[in-house]
Amino acid sequence: MEWSTRLRRLNRVAILQLLCDRGPLSRVEIAKILQLNPSTVTRIVHELIEENWVLDRGNKGEGSAKGGRRPSLLEFNYRAALIIGLDLGGTKVAGAIVDLEGNILYRQSFSSCLGRDGLESLVNLVQMLATVPCSPGQEIKAIGIGVPGIVRSKEGVVVWAPSLGWRELPLKRILEERVGIPTFVENDVNLRTLGEHWRGAGQGTHNLVCIFIGTGIGAGIIIGGELYRGANEAAGEVGYILPDEKYLGKQYDEFGCLEHLAAGFGIAQRVRAAVQEGKGEAILKLTGGKLEEVSAEHVFTAARNGDLLAQQIVTDVLKYLAIAVANVASILNPEMIVLSGEVVKSGGDLLLERIKKLVQGAVPVMPKIVLSRLGDEAGVLGAAALALRSVEFLTLGDVTRGWAMTSRTQDSRVGSK
Repeated sequence: MEWSTRLRRLNRVAILQLLCDRGPLSRVEIAKILQLNPSTVTRIVHELIEENWVLDRGNKGEGSAKGGRRPSLLEFNYRAALIIGLDLGGTKVAGAIVDLEGNILYRQSFSSCLGRDGLESLVNLVQMLATVPCSPGQEIKAIGIGVPGIVRSKEGVVVWAPSLGWRELPLKRILEERVGIPTFVENDVNLRTLGEHWRGAGQGTHNLVCIFIGTGIGAGIIIGGELYRGANEAAGEVGYILPDEKYLGKQYDEFGCLEHLAAGFGIAQRVRAAVQEGKGEAILKLTGGKLEEVSAEHVFTAARNGDLLAQQIVTDVLKYLAIAVANVASILNPEMIVLSGEVVKSGGDLLLERIKKLVQGAVPVMPKIVLSRLGDEAGVLGAAALALRSVEFLTLGDVTRGWAMTSRTQDSRVGSK
Protein backbone atom coordinates (compact mmCIF):
# COMPACT_ATOMS: atom_id res chain seq x y z
CA MET A 1 0.00 0.00 0.00
CA GLU A 2 1.36 3.45 -0.91
CA TRP A 3 2.18 5.72 2.02
CA SER A 4 -0.21 8.43 0.81
CA THR A 5 -3.10 5.93 0.76
CA ARG A 6 -2.27 4.63 4.20
CA LEU A 7 -1.98 8.17 5.56
CA ARG A 8 -5.41 9.05 4.18
CA ARG A 9 -6.89 5.97 5.81
CA LEU A 10 -5.25 6.79 9.12
CA ASN A 11 -6.67 10.31 8.92
CA ARG A 12 -10.14 8.91 8.24
CA VAL A 13 -9.86 6.70 11.32
CA ALA A 14 -8.62 9.61 13.41
CA ILE A 15 -11.54 11.82 12.36
CA LEU A 16 -14.11 9.10 12.99
CA GLN A 17 -12.56 8.27 16.36
CA LEU A 18 -12.59 11.91 17.36
CA LEU A 19 -16.26 12.27 16.42
CA CYS A 20 -17.05 9.13 18.42
CA ASP A 21 -15.18 10.42 21.45
CA ARG A 22 -16.00 14.12 21.42
CA GLY A 23 -18.52 14.92 18.73
CA PRO A 24 -20.37 16.83 17.54
CA LEU A 25 -17.53 19.00 16.27
CA SER A 26 -16.99 21.46 13.45
CA ARG A 27 -14.49 20.94 10.66
CA VAL A 28 -12.34 23.71 12.12
CA GLU A 29 -12.32 22.04 15.53
CA ILE A 30 -11.37 18.70 13.99
CA ALA A 31 -8.48 20.23 12.09
CA LYS A 32 -7.22 22.03 15.19
CA ILE A 33 -7.46 19.01 17.51
CA LEU A 34 -5.86 16.57 15.06
CA GLN A 35 -3.42 19.15 13.68
CA LEU A 36 -4.51 18.42 10.13
CA ASN A 37 -4.70 20.71 7.16
CA PRO A 38 -8.28 22.14 6.99
CA SER A 39 -8.53 21.19 3.33
CA THR A 40 -7.62 17.60 4.21
CA VAL A 41 -10.35 17.52 6.86
CA THR A 42 -12.89 19.01 4.46
CA ARG A 43 -12.07 16.44 1.77
CA ILE A 44 -12.22 13.43 4.13
CA VAL A 45 -15.38 14.64 5.86
CA HIS A 46 -17.04 15.03 2.47
CA GLU A 47 -16.20 11.39 1.68
CA LEU A 48 -17.50 10.19 5.05
CA ILE A 49 -20.76 12.11 4.64
CA GLU A 50 -21.20 10.63 1.17
CA GLU A 51 -20.63 7.16 2.65
CA ASN A 52 -23.16 7.88 5.46
CA TRP A 53 -20.61 7.44 8.27
CA VAL A 54 -20.85 11.09 9.31
CA LEU A 55 -23.90 13.33 9.65
CA ASP A 56 -23.81 17.09 9.13
CA ARG A 57 -26.12 18.64 11.71
CA GLY A 58 -25.96 22.01 10.01
CA ASN A 59 -25.56 25.39 11.70
CA LYS A 60 -26.61 25.17 15.34
CA GLY A 61 -26.99 27.94 17.88
CA GLU A 62 -25.97 31.55 17.72
CA GLY A 63 -23.07 33.04 15.86
CA SER A 64 -19.67 33.50 17.45
CA ALA A 65 -18.76 36.50 19.62
CA LYS A 66 -16.91 37.97 16.65
CA GLY A 67 -20.01 37.80 14.50
CA GLY A 68 -20.96 35.51 11.66
CA ARG A 69 -22.75 32.21 11.60
CA ARG A 70 -21.64 29.29 13.70
CA PRO A 71 -20.02 26.54 11.57
CA SER A 72 -21.98 23.35 10.98
CA LEU A 73 -21.41 20.50 13.40
CA LEU A 74 -20.55 16.93 12.48
CA GLU A 75 -21.36 13.73 14.33
CA PHE A 76 -20.72 10.05 13.80
CA ASN A 77 -23.70 8.14 12.40
CA TYR A 78 -24.20 5.22 14.76
CA ARG A 79 -26.91 3.81 12.54
CA ALA A 80 -24.86 3.75 9.38
CA ALA A 81 -24.46 0.00 9.78
CA LEU A 82 -26.14 -2.78 11.73
CA ILE A 83 -24.83 -6.00 13.27
CA ILE A 84 -26.53 -9.34 13.82
CA GLY A 85 -25.60 -10.70 17.24
CA LEU A 86 -26.25 -14.33 18.15
CA ASP A 87 -25.80 -16.09 21.49
CA LEU A 88 -26.09 -19.86 21.14
CA GLY A 89 -26.89 -22.19 24.01
CA GLY A 90 -27.67 -25.83 24.36
CA THR A 91 -31.35 -25.10 24.98
CA LYS A 92 -31.77 -21.47 23.89
CA VAL A 93 -30.74 -19.29 20.97
CA ALA A 94 -30.92 -15.50 21.19
CA GLY A 95 -30.51 -13.22 18.20
CA ALA A 96 -30.66 -9.46 17.79
CA ILE A 97 -30.01 -6.61 15.40
CA VAL A 98 -27.80 -3.99 17.00
CA ASP A 99 -26.59 -0.61 15.79
CA LEU A 100 -23.07 0.73 16.26
CA GLU A 101 -24.03 2.42 19.53
CA GLY A 102 -25.24 -0.81 21.09
CA ASN A 103 -28.96 -0.17 20.75
CA ILE A 104 -30.91 -3.39 20.25
CA LEU A 105 -33.34 -2.61 17.44
CA TYR A 106 -34.86 -6.07 17.07
CA ARG A 107 -34.54 -9.32 18.98
CA GLN A 108 -35.66 -12.90 18.56
CA SER A 109 -35.09 -15.93 20.77
CA PHE A 110 -36.37 -19.45 20.91
CA SER A 111 -35.81 -22.65 22.82
CA SER A 112 -33.89 -25.11 20.74
CA CYS A 113 -31.35 -27.86 21.07
CA LEU A 114 -29.09 -27.15 18.11
CA GLY A 115 -27.14 -30.12 16.89
CA ARG A 116 -25.48 -30.70 13.57
CA ASP A 117 -28.89 -31.58 12.16
CA GLY A 118 -30.25 -28.35 13.65
CA LEU A 119 -27.68 -26.17 11.95
CA GLU A 120 -30.27 -25.44 9.28
CA SER A 121 -32.45 -23.79 11.94
CA LEU A 122 -29.60 -21.46 12.81
CA VAL A 123 -29.07 -20.56 9.15
CA ASN A 124 -32.80 -19.85 8.83
CA LEU A 125 -32.69 -17.57 11.88
CA VAL A 126 -29.76 -15.62 10.47
CA GLN A 127 -31.46 -15.29 7.11
CA MET A 128 -34.62 -14.05 8.83
CA LEU A 129 -32.69 -11.45 10.83
CA ALA A 130 -30.85 -10.35 7.70
CA THR A 131 -34.17 -9.53 6.02
CA VAL A 132 -35.73 -7.56 8.89
CA PRO A 133 -36.71 -4.17 7.42
CA CYS A 134 -34.17 -1.46 8.16
CA SER A 135 -34.34 2.29 7.85
CA PRO A 136 -33.16 3.79 4.54
CA GLY A 137 -29.37 3.76 4.32
CA GLN A 138 -28.94 1.03 6.93
CA GLU A 139 -27.37 -2.29 6.08
CA ILE A 140 -26.35 -5.44 7.93
CA LYS A 141 -22.55 -5.35 7.81
CA ALA A 142 -21.52 -8.32 9.96
CA ILE A 143 -22.60 -11.24 12.12
CA GLY A 144 -21.11 -12.08 15.51
CA ILE A 145 -21.83 -15.46 17.14
CA GLY A 146 -21.09 -16.76 20.62
CA VAL A 147 -20.73 -20.54 20.96
CA PRO A 148 -20.58 -22.48 24.26
CA GLY A 149 -17.37 -24.35 23.59
CA ILE A 150 -13.81 -24.20 22.28
CA VAL A 151 -13.45 -22.02 19.22
CA ARG A 152 -10.60 -21.22 16.86
CA SER A 153 -11.74 -17.62 16.54
CA LYS A 154 -9.48 -16.56 13.66
CA GLU A 155 -10.79 -19.40 11.50
CA GLY A 156 -14.33 -19.30 12.87
CA VAL A 157 -14.23 -23.04 13.58
CA VAL A 158 -16.08 -24.59 16.50
CA VAL A 159 -13.56 -27.13 17.78
CA TRP A 160 -15.85 -28.72 20.35
CA ALA A 161 -19.19 -27.56 21.74
CA PRO A 162 -20.54 -30.44 23.88
CA SER A 163 -23.99 -28.95 24.51
CA LEU A 164 -24.50 -28.45 20.77
CA GLY A 165 -22.85 -31.67 19.61
CA TRP A 166 -20.59 -29.73 17.25
CA ARG A 167 -17.01 -30.80 16.61
CA GLU A 168 -14.65 -29.17 14.06
CA LEU A 169 -17.59 -27.27 12.56
CA PRO A 170 -16.54 -24.46 10.15
CA LEU A 171 -19.39 -22.20 11.27
CA LYS A 172 -17.93 -19.00 9.83
CA ARG A 173 -17.53 -20.51 6.36
CA ILE A 174 -20.98 -22.10 6.40
CA LEU A 175 -22.79 -18.88 7.29
CA GLU A 176 -20.77 -16.68 4.96
CA GLU A 177 -21.49 -19.05 2.08
CA ARG A 178 -25.19 -19.30 2.90
CA VAL A 179 -25.92 -15.72 3.95
CA GLY A 180 -23.16 -13.70 2.30
CA ILE A 181 -22.33 -11.54 5.35
CA PRO A 182 -18.93 -11.44 7.12
CA THR A 183 -19.21 -13.66 10.20
CA PHE A 184 -17.15 -13.80 13.38
CA VAL A 185 -17.27 -16.69 15.85
CA GLU A 186 -16.15 -16.63 19.48
CA ASN A 187 -16.55 -18.48 22.77
CA ASP A 188 -19.81 -17.39 24.42
CA VAL A 189 -18.22 -16.33 27.73
CA ASN A 190 -15.71 -14.16 25.89
CA LEU A 191 -18.57 -12.56 24.00
CA ARG A 192 -20.55 -11.81 27.14
CA THR A 193 -17.45 -10.23 28.58
CA LEU A 194 -17.14 -7.99 25.53
CA GLY A 195 -20.77 -7.06 26.01
CA GLU A 196 -20.23 -6.08 29.65
CA HIS A 197 -17.11 -4.13 28.70
CA TRP A 198 -18.85 -2.28 25.88
CA ARG A 199 -22.26 -1.50 27.30
CA GLY A 200 -22.49 -3.11 30.73
CA ALA A 201 -20.93 -2.86 34.17
CA GLY A 202 -17.39 -2.80 32.76
CA GLN A 203 -17.71 0.36 30.67
CA GLY A 204 -14.62 2.53 30.96
CA THR A 205 -12.36 -0.20 32.38
CA HIS A 206 -9.14 -1.34 30.71
CA ASN A 207 -8.56 -4.51 32.75
CA LEU A 208 -11.68 -6.53 33.43
CA VAL A 209 -12.66 -10.09 34.30
CA CYS A 210 -16.20 -11.39 34.00
CA ILE A 211 -16.96 -14.65 35.80
CA PHE A 212 -20.07 -16.44 34.58
CA ILE A 213 -21.57 -19.02 36.90
CA GLY A 214 -24.26 -21.07 35.23
CA THR A 215 -24.37 -24.79 34.54
CA GLY A 216 -20.59 -24.46 34.43
CA ILE A 217 -18.17 -21.68 35.34
CA GLY A 218 -16.04 -19.68 32.94
CA ALA A 219 -14.41 -16.28 32.74
CA GLY A 220 -13.67 -13.73 30.07
CA ILE A 221 -10.55 -11.61 30.43
CA ILE A 222 -9.87 -8.16 29.02
CA ILE A 223 -6.34 -6.79 29.44
CA GLY A 224 -5.46 -3.31 28.23
CA GLY A 225 -8.87 -3.05 26.58
CA GLU A 226 -8.34 -6.18 24.50
CA LEU A 227 -9.81 -9.64 24.88
CA TYR A 228 -7.20 -12.12 26.13
CA ARG A 229 -7.69 -15.65 24.80
CA GLY A 230 -4.51 -17.42 25.89
CA ALA A 231 -2.04 -19.56 23.94
CA ASN A 232 -4.67 -22.18 23.03
CA GLU A 233 -7.73 -19.90 23.29
CA ALA A 234 -8.49 -21.51 26.66
CA ALA A 235 -7.84 -18.55 28.98
CA GLY A 236 -10.47 -18.02 31.66
CA GLU A 237 -11.27 -21.66 32.42
CA VAL A 238 -11.74 -20.83 36.10
CA GLY A 239 -14.14 -23.76 36.43
CA TYR A 240 -10.99 -25.90 36.65
CA ILE A 241 -9.55 -24.06 39.66
CA LEU A 242 -8.55 -26.48 42.45
CA PRO A 243 -9.61 -24.96 45.81
CA ASP A 244 -7.76 -27.55 47.90
CA GLU A 245 -4.83 -29.95 47.57
CA LYS A 246 -7.16 -32.93 47.96
CA TYR A 247 -8.45 -32.25 44.44
CA LEU A 248 -5.02 -32.70 42.84
CA GLY A 249 -4.25 -35.76 40.75
CA LYS A 250 -7.83 -36.35 39.63
CA GLN A 251 -9.25 -36.37 36.12
CA TYR A 252 -11.78 -33.64 35.23
CA ASP A 253 -13.40 -34.09 31.84
CA GLU A 254 -16.81 -32.58 31.08
CA PHE A 255 -16.81 -30.33 34.17
CA GLY A 256 -13.90 -28.89 36.12
CA CYS A 257 -13.30 -29.21 39.85
CA LEU A 258 -14.80 -25.84 40.81
CA GLU A 259 -17.83 -26.53 38.62
CA HIS A 260 -18.51 -29.70 40.59
CA LEU A 261 -18.46 -27.61 43.76
CA ALA A 262 -20.07 -24.27 42.89
CA ALA A 263 -21.72 -24.28 39.45
CA GLY A 264 -25.35 -25.06 38.74
CA PHE A 265 -24.35 -28.60 37.80
CA GLY A 266 -22.56 -29.16 41.11
CA ILE A 267 -25.31 -27.55 43.19
CA ALA A 268 -27.99 -29.78 41.65
CA GLN A 269 -25.72 -32.81 42.05
CA ARG A 270 -25.32 -32.10 45.77
CA VAL A 271 -29.08 -31.78 46.28
CA ARG A 272 -29.70 -35.09 44.54
CA ALA A 273 -27.15 -36.76 46.79
CA ALA A 274 -28.85 -35.26 49.86
CA VAL A 275 -32.26 -36.49 48.74
CA GLN A 276 -30.88 -40.01 48.43
CA GLU A 277 -29.85 -39.70 52.08
CA GLY A 278 -33.37 -38.68 53.08
CA LYS A 279 -32.69 -34.93 53.21
CA GLY A 280 -33.57 -31.94 51.04
CA GLU A 281 -37.35 -32.12 51.40
CA ALA A 282 -37.78 -28.32 51.39
CA ILE A 283 -35.77 -27.97 48.18
CA LEU A 284 -37.50 -30.88 46.49
CA LYS A 285 -40.90 -29.45 47.38
CA LEU A 286 -40.13 -26.36 45.27
CA THR A 287 -39.78 -28.59 42.19
CA GLY A 288 -43.07 -30.36 42.76
CA GLY A 289 -41.17 -33.45 43.80
CA LYS A 290 -39.30 -33.69 40.48
CA LEU A 291 -35.70 -34.39 41.44
CA GLU A 292 -34.46 -34.08 37.86
CA GLU A 293 -35.64 -30.45 37.80
CA VAL A 294 -33.66 -29.29 40.83
CA SER A 295 -31.66 -26.13 40.09
CA ALA A 296 -29.60 -23.52 41.91
CA GLU A 297 -32.63 -21.24 41.91
CA HIS A 298 -34.55 -23.74 44.06
CA VAL A 299 -31.64 -23.93 46.50
CA PHE A 300 -31.43 -20.13 46.86
CA THR A 301 -35.19 -19.88 47.36
CA ALA A 302 -35.10 -22.56 50.05
CA ALA A 303 -32.17 -20.79 51.73
CA ARG A 304 -34.14 -17.54 51.87
CA ASN A 305 -37.01 -19.52 53.41
CA GLY A 306 -34.72 -20.70 56.19
CA ASP A 307 -33.94 -24.28 55.11
CA LEU A 308 -30.71 -25.32 56.85
CA LEU A 309 -29.47 -27.66 54.11
CA ALA A 310 -29.96 -25.01 51.45
CA GLN A 311 -28.23 -22.42 53.60
CA GLN A 312 -25.24 -24.73 54.09
CA ILE A 313 -25.01 -25.35 50.34
CA VAL A 314 -25.11 -21.60 49.66
CA THR A 315 -22.40 -21.00 52.28
CA ASP A 316 -20.16 -23.63 50.70
CA VAL A 317 -20.80 -22.28 47.20
CA LEU A 318 -19.94 -18.70 48.10
CA LYS A 319 -16.71 -19.83 49.81
CA TYR A 320 -15.59 -21.68 46.71
CA LEU A 321 -16.53 -18.75 44.50
CA ALA A 322 -14.67 -16.37 46.81
CA ILE A 323 -11.55 -18.52 46.39
CA ALA A 324 -11.91 -18.22 42.60
CA VAL A 325 -12.44 -14.46 42.78
CA ALA A 326 -9.41 -14.06 45.09
CA ASN A 327 -7.22 -16.13 42.76
CA VAL A 328 -8.30 -14.11 39.73
CA ALA A 329 -7.74 -10.83 41.57
CA SER A 330 -4.28 -11.88 42.73
CA ILE A 331 -3.07 -13.16 39.35
CA LEU A 332 -4.58 -10.58 36.97
CA ASN A 333 -5.06 -7.49 39.17
CA PRO A 334 -8.16 -6.32 37.24
CA GLU A 335 -9.93 -3.06 37.96
CA MET A 336 -13.21 -4.89 38.16
CA ILE A 337 -14.63 -8.40 38.42
CA VAL A 338 -18.18 -8.81 37.14
CA LEU A 339 -20.24 -11.76 38.35
CA SER A 340 -22.95 -13.03 36.03
CA GLY A 341 -24.79 -16.14 34.86
CA GLU A 342 -27.91 -17.99 35.97
CA VAL A 343 -26.56 -18.90 39.42
CA VAL A 344 -25.73 -15.25 40.11
CA LYS A 345 -29.05 -14.14 38.67
CA SER A 346 -30.84 -16.48 41.08
CA GLY A 347 -28.74 -15.79 44.17
CA GLY A 348 -26.76 -12.60 43.70
CA ASP A 349 -28.34 -11.09 46.80
CA LEU A 350 -27.01 -13.99 48.87
CA LEU A 351 -23.56 -14.07 47.26
CA LEU A 352 -22.18 -10.66 46.33
CA GLU A 353 -21.62 -8.93 49.66
CA ARG A 354 -20.46 -12.11 51.39
CA ILE A 355 -17.94 -12.81 48.61
CA LYS A 356 -16.62 -9.25 48.93
CA LYS A 357 -16.19 -9.70 52.67
CA LEU A 358 -14.31 -12.99 52.24
CA VAL A 359 -11.99 -11.61 49.55
CA GLN A 360 -11.28 -8.31 51.30
CA GLY A 361 -7.86 -8.52 52.94
CA ALA A 362 -7.00 -11.82 51.25
CA VAL A 363 -5.67 -10.14 48.09
CA PRO A 364 -2.97 -7.47 47.67
CA VAL A 365 -5.30 -5.09 45.80
CA MET A 366 -9.07 -5.36 46.11
CA PRO A 367 -10.85 -5.02 42.76
CA LYS A 368 -14.34 -3.64 42.42
CA ILE A 369 -16.69 -6.65 42.48
CA VAL A 370 -20.12 -6.08 40.92
CA LEU A 371 -23.05 -7.92 39.39
CA SER A 372 -23.76 -7.91 35.67
CA ARG A 373 -25.74 -4.99 34.30
CA LEU A 374 -26.75 -6.64 31.05
CA GLY A 375 -27.94 -10.06 32.13
CA ASP A 376 -29.25 -12.03 29.17
CA GLU A 377 -28.42 -9.23 26.73
CA ALA A 378 -24.66 -9.50 27.33
CA GLY A 379 -24.29 -12.23 24.72
CA VAL A 380 -25.92 -10.50 21.76
CA LEU A 381 -24.27 -7.17 22.59
CA GLY A 382 -20.95 -8.97 22.90
CA ALA A 383 -21.50 -10.56 19.51
CA ALA A 384 -22.05 -7.12 18.06
CA ALA A 385 -18.95 -5.87 19.89
CA LEU A 386 -16.92 -8.72 18.38
CA ALA A 387 -18.05 -7.79 14.90
CA LEU A 388 -17.24 -4.13 15.56
CA ARG A 389 -13.72 -5.11 16.59
CA SER A 390 -13.19 -7.41 13.64
CA VAL A 391 -14.93 -6.21 10.51
CA GLU A 392 -13.37 -3.66 8.16
CA PHE A 393 -16.48 -1.49 8.21
CA LEU A 394 -14.88 1.47 6.63
CA THR A 395 -12.68 -0.47 4.20
CA LEU A 396 -9.70 0.89 6.10
CA GLY A 397 -7.75 -2.29 6.66
CA ASP A 398 -6.15 -3.31 9.96
CA VAL A 399 -5.75 0.28 11.11
CA THR A 400 -9.43 0.31 12.08
CA ARG A 401 -9.05 -2.52 14.58
CA GLY A 402 -10.67 -1.55 17.83
CA TRP A 403 -11.70 2.00 16.89
CA ALA A 404 -15.37 1.45 17.55
CA MET A 405 -14.76 -0.18 20.91
CA THR A 406 -13.17 2.94 22.38
CA SER A 407 -15.99 5.19 21.24
CA ARG A 408 -17.66 7.51 23.67
CA THR A 409 -19.97 6.37 26.41
CA GLN A 410 -23.30 8.06 26.94
CA ASP A 411 -21.87 10.91 29.06
CA SER A 412 -18.72 11.67 27.07
CA ARG A 413 -20.12 14.12 24.54
CA VAL A 414 -18.65 17.62 24.63
CA GLY A 415 -20.83 19.74 26.89
CA SER A 416 -22.40 16.82 28.74
CA LYS A 417 -19.64 16.20 31.26
